[in-house]
Amino acid sequence: MRKNTNQTKSRIVSSAWKLFYRYGYDNTTIDDIVEHSHTSKGSFYHYFKSKDELLGSLSYLFDEKYEELITTLPDDLDPIAKLLLLNEELFLMIENTVPVTILTQLFGSQLTTKSEKHLLDPERSYYKVLHLIATEGKEKNIFRDDLTVNDISRAYALFERAMMYDWCISNGNYSLCQYSQKMFPLFLNGMRKQEI
Repeated sequence: MRKNTNQTKSRIVSSAWKLFYRYGYDNTTIDDIVEHSHTSKGSFYHYFKSKDELLGSLSYLFDEKYEELITTLPDDLDPIAKLLLLNEELFLMIENTVPVTILTQLFGSQLTTKSEKHLLDPERSYYKVLHLIATEGKEKNIFRDDLTVNDISRAYALFERAMMYDWCISNGNYSLCQYSQKMFPLFLNGMRKQEI
């Protein structure tokens, strides 16, 4: 029963974001989302109080992307290379499917909400994947001794959010993915243990 529940919510979220990208947030109605997701209004309101509440669900799409990617990463890939690949794929997805205006609204809603801050939820798959890779890097003696697994995971997430935030306030006037390919290696290599 739980699996069907998760599938219904996932269909609603996925449909909503496809429609937001295609027609814009303001031009997409709840009826459009219900029709596209092949669900009902009752199902929609079971998971979301309003269309605005869907803004926070963008983090679920990020999680789905990371869950998909973690299963395809080669085992012999260096943990820092894994993090770089995850970031590149996420930012490509954002550039190709998430309008800057909606990502901006997501950040705005997370700044002003008094309720759940989806982006910071430690139970998200996103943080579990980061923790897994950071743990692997510590076990393989790749990351500096003065950094904990939590330090590495948190710093990665913080840097990724900062890049998305900058992209939003720049109104998407540069390629998020290309800029990240320049900056993320510099950032992550700063956490790498130096050879003596």
